[in-house]
Amino acid sequence: MINILLKFFSLILFLASTILTAQGFQGKAVYESKSTIEMDLSGSGIPADRIKMIKQRMKSRLEKTYTLTFNKVASIYKEEEKLDQSASGRGGMRFMMFGGGPLGNYYKNIQTKTLAKESEFSGKNFLIKDDLTTYEWQMEEETKMIGEHLCFKATTVVERPVRNTSFSFGRRNNDKKEEEKKEPKKNVMELIIITAWYTLDIPVSNGPGDYWGLPGLILEVKDGNTHILCSKIVINPKEKSEIKEPKKGKVVTQKEYDKIVEEKTKEMRERMRNEREKSGGSGRHFRIGG
Repeated sequence: MINILLKFFSLILFLASTILTAQGFQGKAVYESKSTIEMDLSGSGIPADRIKMIKQRMKSRLEKTYTLTFNKVASIYKEEEKLDQSASGRGGMRFMMFGGGPLGNYYKNIQTKTLAKESEFSGKNFLIKDDLTTYEWQMEEETKMIGEHLCFKATTVVERPVRNTSFSFGRRNNDKKEEEKKEPKKNVMELIIITAWYTLDIPVSNGPGDYWGLPGLILEVKDGNTHILCSKIVINPKEKSEIKEPKKGKVVTQKEYDKIVEEKTKEMRERMRNEREKSGGSGRHFRIGG
């Protein structure tokens, strides 16, 4: 059955190749990304109205919209900007998510198998340049429609460090040892199944974020607690966009950047802990992140 599918893919790609050979071919796809985090604030001592506010803020931070602008060999993936209304921190509550800052342009070149993405962290601009992750996709027989496009299923398994989702609330007489116990363990790995749905209607080996390597544009991804779904596609828009590798920022590899974020985040946590101790533990500090 798999051999029949592969032959079918080859035929469809051949018939659809006229799309890619058209001069100046370009496409745009809009993706809605949603992530989930388990939250249990029942024993936190926070009033019900504040819990509701926290969940609303979390929702806005975990639901994002991206645009993928692509041609035959390269793409730019970028988050759509929106007003962040969750930074006020009224009523003595500090709300913070540790990790890298908002991404700028995320450039992928599937011909050279390289990436370049802009990121801001701790007030500094970085340009992460590295090789694309190579996924060992397993073609599945299952199909479904996403919008007007027939999509095929593919899966792969990746190994990643475990990311602990933790919550801490600064309280008076907070036990430092108890807080340290909540820190994520290092070098603990887990296997994650990634499911992707791609369409041969648009035969480019690209997709949202890090995902690529299938014989058609990836329209949907389920990766752990993150779900990404394409909501709109425009082929050969009237106004073309420049797909160009970004150049600004301190150049680092992904591994180097992750180490910078880890070390700086540790410093930030320690500083917040010291501030709480100096202030007698007053106020609530809400922390999420591994």
